[in-house]
Amino acid sequence: MKCFFYFRNKSRSRRHQRSAPELKGELESDFSGCSRTAASSCSLTSTRSVPELYEEKAHNLRVFSFAEMREATHDFNRLLKIGQGGFGSVFKGSIKPIDGKGDPLVVAIKQLSKDGLQGHKQWLAEVQFLGIVEHPNLVQLVGYCAVDGTRGIQRLLIYEYVTNRSLEDHLFNKALPTLAWKTRLQIVLGAAQGLAYLHEGLEVQIIYRDFKSSNVLLDENFHPKLSDFGLAREGPEFGRTHVSTAVMGTNGYAAPDYIKTGHLTAKSDVWSYGVVLYEILTGRRSLERHHPRPEQNLVEWVKYINPDSKKFSSIIDPRLENEYPINTARKVAKLANTCLEKNAKDRPSMAEVVNRLKQIIKAEDDDEPYEKSPDNSDNKPDMEREPEKTKVMDSWRRRMSHLQKLGEHVEGASRRRFMIMQRAKVP
Repeated sequence: MKCFFYFRNKSRSRRHQRSAPELKGELESDFSGCSRTAASSCSLTSTRSVPELYEEKAHNLRVFSFAEMREATHDFNRLLKIGQGGFGSVFKGSIKPIDGKGDPLVVAIKQLSKDGLQGHKQWLAEVQFLGIVEHPNLVQLVGYCAVDGTRGIQRLLIYEYVTNRSLEDHLFNKALPTLAWKTRLQIVLGAAQGLAYLHEGLEVQIIYRDFKSSNVLLDENFHPKLSDFGLAREGPEFGRTHVSTAVMGTNGYAAPDYIKTGHLTAKSDVWSYGVVLYEILTGRRSLERHHPRPEQNLVEWVKYINPDSKKFSSIIDPRLENEYPINTARKVAKLANTCLEKNAKDRPSMAEVVNRLKQIIKAEDDDEPYEKSPDNSDNKPDMEREPEKTKVMDSWRRRMSHLQKLGEHVEGASRRRFMIMQRAKVP
């Protein structure tokens, strides 16, 4: 799915990019947040703006030459290409340690396309936002390369290499093994923790603005890491409820209130998270054109299916083969529904989502191990009714056994009477 842009700037100014310690001037002018003079009111809780926070941590980023990037990717060899998007291409590469000693470090190198939909500002946003964040559920930015030369402008980002592709790949690529139920819960919890950190874990609030399954990368242990911060924005200024901005994001994931008004809030991310929760549950993309029209939009389809109904199990990803506890799935769907509330104020915060998910997972872990979901047929009761079912079946078996013995007794008595009558007729 491609990103959509409802509005575009008619004029764009070109600026010369400098190395990390010298970016501060350009960060303040290009960054779509607050200026230094307004930093004290930049966001709900911050006394410093993103550019000022970046100044403090910019020294942690490495600045690479373009020659180093060519060497790392074997001159951008197509065999090392691992991704493609509106921003350009992503290559797997290896760089030398900063001290020149030890084994090379495997990295992912994203090269901005000159003709890409994402421009210099999106590249710069990734540098500044990933330059100030630090969380196990966010991809780590190692450094960047920015060159303005006679051969043109080069903009590259160097990330840690995340080995296990994206959540999108594992949900929808049938060539990959099915994600187990517990792994899915682990992924959605980690992703929620990453978003909660962006919203509430820093001096400044960061709105991700492009949360989707393709932006959730998975490491070798299937721990999630949010990537691609090109559309991220700083939260609203003190005393304001939202950021007014051009509408950008991805079809099927962007909150309807944001699309309609251009008012961006942290609750816009919560909506997107609710969409991904249903992708996890159903194994369906947010938009799928090959389904019947009522089922093409995932959110529109599932909103008519009550999580407490018997029909609910019919929407669960068939690749799970009923290897999930139906009661937990119902709880996750109900949580997703709160994230998809039409009124943004009625949606929970991501911190509340994290707490609720932890409760759901703990309740599942406290239950007895499960093998099959008992809700894969309308004729089968829910898990909580299983003990009652066992009692009924035992009682039924006792009654049938008793009736069988009575039948055998009656049959034996009838046979004896018949034999007596036959003997009586013998002369």
